[in-house]
Amino acid sequence: MLIAVLSGFILAAASPWLARSVGDRAGWLLAALPAALFVYFLGFLPTVNESGAQVIHYPWIPDLDVNFSFLVDGLSLLFALLISGIGTFIIIYAGGYLHGHPHLPRFYAIMFAFMASMLGLVLSNNLITLFVFWELTSVTSYLLMGFNHEDKNARWCALQGLLVTVAGGLALMAGLIMIGVAAGSFELHEILADDDVLREHPWYVGMLILVLIGSFAKSAQVPLHFWLPNAMVAPTPVSAFLHSATMVKAGVYLLARFNPGLGGTDAWLYTLGIVGALTMFTGSFMALRSTGIKAVLAYTTVMALGTLVMLIGIGTEGAIIAAMAFLLAHALYKASLFMLAGALDHETGTKDILKMGGLRQLMPITFLASCVAALSLAGLPPLFGFIAKELMFEATVGAPGLAFFTTVLAVVSAMMVAGMAAVFAIRPFTGKLKETPKKPHEAPPSMLAGPVVLATLGLLFGLMGFIPASGIVQSAVGAVYGSPIEVELYLWHGINLPLMLSILAIAGGVALFLRWEQVLDFYRERLGFIDRFGAERGYEKWYDGVVWLAEWQTRVLQSGYLRTYLTITVLTTVVLTGWTFFGHTNSAVTLGSMDMHFYEVAIAGVVVVGAIAASVTSSRIGAAATLGMVGFGVAMIYVLFSAPDLGITQIMIETLTVILLVLVLFRLPGFLNLSKPADRVRDAAVAFSLGTLMTVLILAVNGVTVTDPISLQLAEWSYTEAQGRNIVNVILVDFRALDTLGELFVIGLAAVGVYAMIRLRAEDKQR
Repeated sequence: MLIAVLSGFILAAASPWLARSVGDRAGWLLAALPAALFVYFLGFLPTVNESGAQVIHYPWIPDLDVNFSFLVDGLSLLFALLISGIGTFIIIYAGGYLHGHPHLPRFYAIMFAFMASMLGLVLSNNLITLFVFWELTSVTSYLLMGFNHEDKNARWCALQGLLVTVAGGLALMAGLIMIGVAAGSFELHEILADDDVLREHPWYVGMLILVLIGSFAKSAQVPLHFWLPNAMVAPTPVSAFLHSATMVKAGVYLLARFNPGLGGTDAWLYTLGIVGALTMFTGSFMALRSTGIKAVLAYTTVMALGTLVMLIGIGTEGAIIAAMAFLLAHALYKASLFMLAGALDHETGTKDILKMGGLRQLMPITFLASCVAALSLAGLPPLFGFIAKELMFEATVGAPGLAFFTTVLAVVSAMMVAGMAAVFAIRPFTGKLKETPKKPHEAPPSMLAGPVVLATLGLLFGLMGFIPASGIVQSAVGAVYGSPIEVELYLWHGINLPLMLSILAIAGGVALFLRWEQVLDFYRERLGFIDRFGAERGYEKWYDGVVWLAEWQTRVLQSGYLRTYLTITVLTTVVLTGWTFFGHTNSAVTLGSMDMHFYEVAIAGVVVVGAIAASVTSSRIGAAATLGMVGFGVAMIYVLFSAPDLGITQIMIETLTVILLVLVLFRLPGFLNLSKPADRVRDAAVAFSLGTLMTVLILAVNGVTVTDPISLQLAEWSYTEAQGRNIVNVILVDFRALDTLGELFVIGLAAVGVYAMIRLRAEDKQR
């Protein structure tokens, strides 16, 4: 399992070389890996159906409870099969769609890394490794969205998607850590074994909010939905994979995974139910006013993601069955539709539906596959999308507390989606042949294999619903619901309310299709303000605000003046340290004994006088000399208090400093009085505050004894451990060897510096 998950990263490293070596057939060759992974994961299906979830464990950082452990149950297996199965066709499709592109080898590398990240995410049993793969999907999808990096718009949209999803990821990280601490384990199978451990914990609301932020950002829920349609700047193979089986479904997967532990509460029901329903309506409405063929599909993906979140939030048996069936149906028809949209764009040179027409005779296979996939999108029988839509209506009708709200939005959304499905399947292919930038013709086999197979599967699963239900869907439903559920899927359930709602939705969709251009005109004339004041405009204002704040901080904090940096650093230290010391400690400050010898007072006086003189003098040479007084005075204090090693080091440093300063000062222009009197008063106050604080801290420390002085222990060890009677020498050579080595390095550096400055001065005189 570990090799299966990480194999994508391995092939990502080798794929550029393989692509260059094999040439045009590289897509077919590289697709062998996801195809093999599909077969491998399919082999788990009988075991999972018979024995339940399987946990595969590989230690990584066991002391921190971080492991490469994998949870293989119905839910993770459904996602893994979709990722690897659809990924197989995407790799083949990319070879045809990007044929001749100079960066195709790089595309394969990023795509396989993205695929491996998604597999790791859905299969991870450990919360920390799950989060690692979660963030890897954000990074790799950013690279894929910005694949055409020379396009400014592609870079902007890729950055937008990255910022939104990574910001949500930070919230998710905090939520996952809280879940692990609250449950006492970071292993998912242990956390979900007790359904009530999270719901009854005092942190439940906090955990729920953080997990929902991360999931909503990833799965483009209102008001964070705007980044997903903008991700259409990516090449079509990326869009097809992103929307059908990977990135945007990650948030849905996480909500489904935590449904047994976090679901079942009013907060879960109403938050997911309302947000999901609003997202469902928003996506379908925005699709209705779009003319770009990829934009239409992108907004219907927003609709589908909202539907899935709404169904998981409702949480009843019927809702979970509908969610898993809808997940499978959407993956099949959406991957097919995106690849077909790419074929239309690739062969006609335009993405605008209004500029296409009459392509049925020139692209018959594309037309037939589009009709089948679009029928599933619209929810018409006998496609599997019809079964999923019927189950969705049945779940909304029975939603506790939200039945009317969710049902109305579901029917209206289904109308708009049905209308746009008809637009996709009919407008480009019927009517008179329109002139396009490229002469249209049928796409190559590499670009048609995926759409045809996936659309056919949607038809077969609709005709024989028991095929997906008997295995993978039923297992997935049990994993999401938290207990086994018997699943039966049929095309015909008799005449009931869901069927009536379906008929109403189809009728409304037909009416919208017939009046679509009038709808577009109405939107432009009456509702265009939505584009000016929508969520994306809010993001742009936020982004501009962040840039402005960064520029302001740079101007203030990175002024280029050392005095400003020192002032900020000193004041921050004084405020935070002083507030902590005086507000949170009870340490007493005592002056202690004032028994001092006259020479000690004299040395202290020299240091004080030197410091004052250096601060007030207007001579650079004088400032250097008086600073030397301070340094040499401190060295004398070290010597007086039996620290000759420190004294010698201090003398060497001060000597080097004074010499370097004097030699450098000769090369500077004349002295400029840059400081105003008020600035000097301020600087004096800042310096005095720091000096006062450090004095108080030293006096307080002298009055506190936590342990016996270390000097006593060193004196005891001097002879027994190091066989030396000179305690100072033993400390320097044995106990503080590295410190002494550092001091020797300082002395050597001082000698080199002085020698270099003298040589430089001598050469100047020779010139």
